[in-house]
Amino acid sequence: MEKIEVRKPTQQELEQLNVKSWPIWECQPSTFDWEYTDKETCYILEGQVTVKADGQEVSFGKGDLVIFPKGLKCVWQVKEAVRKHYKFG
Repeated sequence: MEKIEVRKPTQQELEQLNVKSWPIWECQPSTFDWEYTDKETCYILEGQVTVKADGQEVSFGKGDLVIFPKGLKCVWQVKEAVRKHYKFG
């Protein structure tokens, strides 16, 4: 299984990806199961999240670019209300 990728993107990379044109998703603090039927790339605008999957535990928050591989089954723990831009594919 591929790993979840978390990194701090440059402003140039965000512009190249055209992140500001992506839809926004918001979620209040909660815990839920999720399965990715497609690859998702997201840019975190606000919040703090920990995702657990296949023995890996990844935490991320404001300013992080996160890439979830297709087929990943995981548990989201939203610790602080999250707001993100996202794109599938």
